[in-house]
Amino acid sequence: MRTTGQRTPRPLTLDPDRARDPDRAARVARRRRARGETATAWAFVGPAVLVIIGLGVVPLLWSLLLSFRADDLVTPGRWVGLDNYHALSKDPAFRTAVKNTLVYTGGYVPLSLAAGLALALALNRRIRLVGLYRTLVFIPFVVSATAQGVLFSFIFDPDFGVANALLHHIGISPQGFLDDPGQALFVLLLISLWSGIGFCVIVYLAALQDVPAELVESARLDGADRSQVLRHVTLPSLTPVTVFLVLWQFITALQVFDLVYVTTKGGPLGATTVIVYFVWEQAFQNFTAGYGAAAAYVLAVGLIAAAVVLRLHRRHRGRVEPTALPGSGVEHGKGVIR
Repeated sequence: MRTTGQRTPRPLTLDPDRARDPDRAARVARRRRARGETATAWAFVGPAVLVIIGLGVVPLLWSLLLSFRADDLVTPGRWVGLDNYHALSKDPAFRTAVKNTLVYTGGYVPLSLAAGLALALALNRRIRLVGLYRTLVFIPFVVSATAQGVLFSFIFDPDFGVANALLHHIGISPQGFLDDPGQALFVLLLISLWSGIGFCVIVYLAALQDVPAELVESARLDGADRSQVLRHVTLPSLTPVTVFLVLWQFITALQVFDLVYVTTKGGPLGATTVIVYFVWEQAFQNFTAGYGAAAAYVLAVGLIAAAVVLRLHRRHRGRVEPTALPGSGVEHGKGVIR
């Protein structure tokens, strides 16, 4: 006989793990969500990472390996160890390239920063048509080096150039300019300054906007003249920007190539051969790619050393205690008004 009746309800029980850790489910959900977000992020940045590895990291490692080989990129090469670097240390052409690069850099970096700061101070005022002046200063920076080289090749042409025509009108004999071994490197420096100063002007102008006006006003009320305000308030406030510009302009100067290639091709008589042009010449004209790679890594070591020195200098400057400006409440180094 079949009996019917109410079914006895089963007691509700909790998962033992959940009972011991009530936040476990929330943590599991957060981990799953984090994994999903990570997968989505990698889906977006993955192609860019592959491009960077393929076009940056792999060539970097390959060129490092190439610097220890005698290789012309056509026939099978052979391992030579440090022979390429030993040959560079005895190569007079490489020493000339290093000397030209250092002379160019030693002129380009301080002159571009000094002229850029001077123009930025002049344009950081409420004067008529100041926006036009700022634009005109910056335009040369956006002109490609190739266009600059073609333009100034015509201007400084020894026979038909505008420069010699102007010199003739004021009674100065014609100059060789880019065809003169004693002048060519300095003419290239002037061309580079014409375009490179604009970048420094814009960066310094942006930094001058952040100099607190109350510090300048307080220094003036305490009796500081314009030069003291510049030295003890404005320039210390611009120190981080100046360090950045020194490193940027230094790297730019060491890597100059396209202007040399368009105008002089390292001549006359090697007077404008710089390190990057020397690397290109060895790798793609003389077909000694291993030798050129070794020269490129010498340049890379120089760039890294410059970055480290500037970093250490900035850290040292940050540890120096500020000194008070005599006769005013402005502290040198931080611009603090007491």
